[in-house]
Amino acid sequence: MELCGQANCRNPTDRRVVSSRGGTQAVDRAARLLTEVVHAPGSVTFTELAAATGLAKSTTSRLLLALERNGLVRRDDAGRFRPGEMFVRFAWRGGAEAGLTEVAQPFLDRLGRDTGETVNLGVGRDGIVEQIAQVDSVYVIGATNWLGRAVPLHCTAIGKVLLAYGAAKLRPGRLERRTEQTITSRAALETELAAVRRRGYAVIDGELEPGLVAVAAPVYRDGGAVVAALSVSGPGTRLTPPRIADVAAACMAQASALSAVLGHRPEHPAHGDGAPRLAQAAQAPRATQAPRLAQAAQAPRAAQAPRAAQAPRAAQAQAQAQKEGAA
Repeated sequence: MELCGQANCRNPTDRRVVSSRGGTQAVDRAARLLTEVVHAPGSVTFTELAAATGLAKSTTSRLLLALERNGLVRRDDAGRFRPGEMFVRFAWRGGAEAGLTEVAQPFLDRLGRDTGETVNLGVGRDGIVEQIAQVDSVYVIGATNWLGRAVPLHCTAIGKVLLAYGAAKLRPGRLERRTEQTITSRAALETELAAVRRRGYAVIDGELEPGLVAVAAPVYRDGGAVVAALSVSGPGTRLTPPRIADVAAACMAQASALSAVLGHRPEHPAHGDGAPRLAQAAQAPRATQAPRLAQAAQAPRAAQAPRAAQAPRAAQAQAQAQKEGAA
């Protein structure tokens, strides 16, 4: 039986559905692609999707681009497809942290490539920091596996971020002194946390272990709540004071990008003024390049200026010589 030029067909659930050669057919095909991406045990390639759905490669490409534009699928650094930001945001509505590690991994990988240092994603658990993902340093010296290690909130960069933005609470009692640099006064710690909120990131220098330096930035979810922190750590011989600013900017940029995937909009921060700085950090490299680009554009003009000034003088000298010859 046909209705309005539409033909009956059956879907995998054996329910009778109606499709057409027009818009409804395109929706059906896009839904098939999306189903394959969501049900895949991991990321899936373009070729695998085309083969699984039986669609032409041109059709597969067109539909995947539409799904990607609308946040229903996303590509990883290898070009493979995964469920998109819309699915992540929906899952986070219930406050679930399941899947955070998988979603965050590409951002950890990029930060690791940018800095070469150890990169961690951490959350608060029962008054301590729990590291839930890590990218190892490219260096041998200073490389540490922090996964599974319980570390205090008050003397770690991740912990300070979580405390500063209300994502974790200190345990009652005295603050443990891990080194001579550890802050053990709650009043002094509150002052430090206020500074974290002002600049948008936390720094430790020898507070957890002698010689260990770390920088961390907050990761937001939709609604502006901080749910995790992204950190870069290494020995003080590499993470020197002049380099910390660049590492902090890179850390905030990736934390901002991850926050956007989780549904955060930095123009509406819920805590302090750290969120706008996350967006600024991602733009900072471009801003610093602008004067150089302007100078580069002006350089040829500056070089041409003396030549332009010399042209009238040459014409005057030629005229003067002609007058003298006539005399």
